[in-house]
Amino acid sequence: MIEPFIHGFILSLGLILPLGVQNVFIFNQGAMQPRYMNVLPVVITASLCDTLLILVSVLGVSLLILGSFWFKVILIGGGVIFLVYMGWTTWNSKPNNQRNADVNKFSLKKQLLFAASVSLLNPHAIMDTVGVIGTSSIKYHGVEKVIFAFTCIMVSWLWFIGLSLIGRVIGKIDKSGTFLLVLNKISAIIMWAAAVYLVFSLFNL
Repeated sequence: MIEPFIHGFILSLGLILPLGVQNVFIFNQGAMQPRYMNVLPVVITASLCDTLLILVSVLGVSLLILGSFWFKVILIGGGVIFLVYMGWTTWNSKPNNQRNADVNKFSLKKQLLFAASVSLLNPHAIMDTVGVIGTSSIKYHGVEKVIFAFTCIMVSWLWFIGLSLIGRVIGKIDKSGTFLLVLNKISAIIMWAAAVYLVFSLFNL
C-alpha cells in the first residue's frame, strides 16, 4: 500500500512543480488579492479541475479520447492559441501599487472562468495527466489504484493552497510589484516557448 502512495506523490509533485500558466495565475492571485478568502475560489476551482483530469486519466477514459488523431490536432492547435494569448496577457500585465484596485475589477466569475481555463485548456497539463498519471495508474488495481489517485489529487490541493499562501506573503513584502512584474515576463516567455514546442509536436503526430 505504501508503493502507490509514494509513486503518486513523487509523480504528481514532479508534474505540478514547473512554472506554468496555472501556477502563475494562482500565485499572482495570492499576491494581489486584499484578503486570502478572495483567493480560495480560484484555488478550489483549479484543484477541482485537476481532480477531474486525474480521475478521468486513472479511469482510462482520457486514453480513449486522445487515441483520436484529429482530437490531438484540435487540442494542440487550441493550446497554441491559448498559450500565445496568455503569454501576451501576462507579458503586458503590470502589477503596481494600484493592483488591489485592478483586482476588484476582476470579478469572481472571471476569476473562476480563468482558473478553469488555465487548468482544462492547457494541453501540457492534459498530456502530462493523461500520458504520465493515466499510464502509470495502469499497473495498479483495486485499493492500490484508489490510493494512487487519491495521493495525486491530494498533492494538487496541497500545492495550490501552499502556492497561494506563498504568493500572499510575497505580495505583502513586494509592495512595489517588481517581483511580480519580473515573474510575469519570465512566465510569458515560458508560455511562448511551450507554444513553439507544441507547433513542432504537430509534425510528430
